[in-house]
Amino acid sequence: MADLVEIAPYDPGWPAAFDAERALLEPVLAPWLTGEIHHVGSTSVPGLGAKPVIDIMAGVQDLDSSRAAIPVAERLGYSYAPYRPDVMHWFCKPSPVYRTHHLHLVPFQSRMWIERLAFRDYLRAHSDTATEYALLKRSLADRFKFDRERYTEEKGPFIENILKVALK
Repeated sequence: MADLVEIAPYDPGWPAAFDAERALLEPVLAPWLTGEIHHVGSTSVPGLGAKPVIDIMAGVQDLDSSRAAIPVAERLGYSYAPYRPDVMHWFCKPSPVYRTHHLHLVPFQSRMWIERLAFRDYLRAHSDTATEYALLKRSLADRFKFDRERYTEEKGPFIENILKVALK
């Protein structure tokens, strides 16, 4: 079920899964890459439980010029969806129903780029905050198990508060 929210315990294999996917993506996305390819989201924070989906963010110059990367990513098994098309090109793999990976082509140094890395890095550096975030995620997953959008929205205030500190 595409919208089912389940938080899995941290899997020490998640970084290797990211590394393997980055190795596939880098050569084919190279014409559009401006920034590096980063492991983001909860699976990128050691010890943090997460939806077991590897979030990948790749820096591109802009959305218009990177539109040609969409069919290239699709040939690697990514399904494009126009989710938040004003700030990124978003893909899931292998399908919207069963997701193992999300790929976000994001303009390098855009607000989204900066905030995603700042949030990830803050959680990596502050295990107490990561633990607090894990408790929130589990609580929200229980409350909004069948509503992925609401689950994501409800995390917003916590994320905004962390970004205020992380971006100082």
